[in-house]
Amino acid sequence: MQIRASDCAPGGPGIPPTWTSSSRDMVGCGLGISRLWFTLGFGIINEIYYPRVDIPQIRDLGFIVADGNGFWAEVKRVANSTIRLLAPGVPAVEIVHEHERYSLRLRIAPDPRRDVLAIECRLDGSPDLRLYALPAPHLGATGYDNTGYDNNAEVIRSRCRQVLCAEQGPFGLALAAVDKQQRDAFVRLSAGYVATSDGWQDFARHGKMTWEYKAAGPGNVALMGDLPRFAILALGFGSSAESAATLAISSLMQPFDNLLQQQISQWDAWQARRSERGPNSLDVPPPVREQFQISAVVLRAHLDKTYPGALVASLSIPWGNKSNQRGGYHLVWPRDLVQCAGALLALGAEQEARDTLRYLIATQTEDGHWNQCQWLGGQPYWQGVQLDETAFPVLLATALDERDALGGIEVHDMARKALSYIARTGPSTEQDRWEENRGINAFTLGVCIAALVAGAVGEDLGTQACGFLE
Repeated sequence: MQIRASDCAPGGPGIPPTWTSSSRDMVGCGLGISRLWFTLGFGIINEIYYPRVDIPQIRDLGFIVADGNGFWAEVKRVANSTIRLLAPGVPAVEIVHEHERYSLRLRIAPDPRRDVLAIECRLDGSPDLRLYALPAPHLGATGYDNTGYDNNAEVIRSRCRQVLCAEQGPFGLALAAVDKQQRDAFVRLSAGYVATSDGWQDFARHGKMTWEYKAAGPGNVALMGDLPRFAILALGFGSSAESAATLAISSLMQPFDNLLQQQISQWDAWQARRSERGPNSLDVPPPVREQFQISAVVLRAHLDKTYPGALVASLSIPWGNKSNQRGGYHLVWPRDLVQCAGALLALGAEQEARDTLRYLIATQTEDGHWNQCQWLGGQPYWQGVQLDETAFPVLLATALDERDALGGIEVHDMARKALSYIARTGPSTEQDRWEENRGINAFTLGVCIAALVAGAVGEDLGTQACGFLE
């Protein structure tokens, strides 16, 4: 599409980009073929990860409510919202924002079959109020240490529909909207640079939407779309803006409740499967049972789909509102990985725990230990040695074997190398005190002893996962 210079937003490249706060209300994903993970914080959508759990693609997707005559409110800053799951043990969420002039209800669910997050928006209150969506693309996990700082944003027409989109490198996103009749719902659209010509600045300066720029970038860009009081949004991701728009629009060609029911059905089935092999949570008070189910959701939602069994430390960016870096939370830490896999195993999710053990076997180093942390594909990041991270995989293998749940995984060689490394290297390493200082701490020592005991007494137990120190 040819864009005139007068249609391009001024003020590029915008201010230096940052992420948002790492505070989270909820995280979730679909259990189908979709490769999208969403996070919620302060009553809005925060980072969305695609196509892996270590690649955030947006800073956030927020909302403004305004009357066009000077009143406007950013719902995140009003900070008066409630959140609830739309079904027990399912990451499908309703958020309600309350204000003396309006009530905004958001229902959020991923499309299990597409890389799309759907948001149903319903604004009630004063009849002169309208809703505005404000997505902030950070495609390719933008930062100063990569070329991802150059995001490009445009307002386009895709198949006769208005779409907000952005591209950078191999990634594209598109935000489409429909009304109850599945007709194009966007009224006006704009693209701009953060802190100079974005939608928030438009309202801060004019009290209403006055800008309708068609393009912005390269730089730190943001988008805005004017919506009716009821709309369903679809935020799609793909290898280009066009492919993302195709996914987003196709996802909208059905009622939101269709997507919601698919999400509920798949998660209900997963909860039922893991419950068959897990503890009975029905004998506890309802608030405890609810927290039990939410914990299971959070653990399961952190698992990657490209690398089954791999799990990053957190779907958040620590101190993200002050930094442009992803930080160490988007890495695989063997300690965190085994602890989460152990929790999933305790919940009855044996398949997920087996996948984690397979992943660990595949990423063990030749001398028997594991890297301090690594990218999902196994490439080391920080390469310090922390002995508990070598002992934990042995304990995971033992726990699976005790439940007769190894599923044909041969663990003898992995465990022998790991325990030999501990025996040769321990009990102290350069990082075993607070992950930074040389010395011994009780936690690492206890984990290593437990792993060595598992290896030493295996013959008496008659198990495959023990008896490694023959």
